[in-house]
Amino acid sequence: MNWTGIGQLFKILSGNQNPFKMKKITYKQLFSVAVLFLLLPGCKDEVNLPDQDESKYSQLYMPQAVNGLVSTKLEIKMEDQFLIYGANIGGTGYPEQDIKVDFRVDTTLVAAYNTANNTAYKLLPANSYELSSADAVIKKGSTSTEPLKVNVKTSGPNAIEMFKSYLLPISIHSNHLINENLKTTYFLITSEPNLADYPDYSRTAWKIVDFSSEEAQGEGPNNGKADFAIDDDIQTFWHSQWAGANPGPPHHITIDMGEELTVHGVKITARQVDGSGGKPDHVQIESSTDNLTWHKVGAFGLASVRSQQIKWLPAFVKARFIRYVVLSSFNSTSTHLGDFGVY
Repeated sequence: MNWTGIGQLFKILSGNQNPFKMKKITYKQLFSVAVLFLLLPGCKDEVNLPDQDESKYSQLYMPQAVNGLVSTKLEIKMEDQFLIYGANIGGTGYPEQDIKVDFRVDTTLVAAYNTANNTAYKLLPANSYELSSADAVIKKGSTSTEPLKVNVKTSGPNAIEMFKSYLLPISIHSNHLINENLKTTYFLITSEPNLADYPDYSRTAWKIVDFSSEEAQGEGPNNGKADFAIDDDIQTFWHSQWAGANPGPPHHITIDMGEELTVHGVKITARQVDGSGGKPDHVQIESSTDNLTWHKVGAFGLASVRSQQIKWLPAFVKARFIRYVVLSSFNSTSTHLGDFGVY
């Protein structure tokens, strides 16, 4: 019987430093102590647990797989971009010998993943990436391999297509026990340019050469006309006609940039007014080198906000003429625009 523990209990109940020189104790407290004495003979100082097979807890796994899909946006650069992969071992101790681990890209898992998750990702093309190593070792006394790299080409020959998402499943194989739930890491890889590398083009030589309509009278002398969409002032705006006639969408303005440029994307700023009515909802960008033959080069949904919205084209294009087309507007058949730019 643990008399030290009983002494401590009396100490707590009495508030006395000496448990056998107690202050006044209530009957309820005395009753609790009596019950404790009755229960003590049935207590054991030790708890015997069944033997555990520690080997089943010593399993290999990929730490990158712990949180599910690894979604990464890589920057478009001449040098290869990379992702990290590797293997760890879990358990109660350290391995007593080296453990060899192989890494393989299992292409059949992409279809299975898409089916299970209702997605349609494409497999990362084999010529666009390279594993820094297909095998590694968890050394005796260690719990992980050295970090390894998937090098991905984002520019130049064999580069992945920008803005397109690719799936790359990397799995581990070994003679050692593997955690099947964490055996495979699914990398979702997308490449995007760095906006800082693409400054806005000067609009000094720009001209509006065509428009579907404009409000030439009802918006006052400094608003309503198409020219106000490229005057470098977001407080002025173009508005489609509403006085005397109210043509519906599509609405458009056509810009001559004065020279042929590589168009990477557009910047759209709505009229600086509260409320959504007339703000562009779905828009389309068209390009031409001669103002005769036109190509659809982008289509976007916009938010009903006053702030600038930046949209990359799916593919960069050479153009001198750009046409901004509003296919629909929020809560209106008319539209308006505060500012339009190209980078």
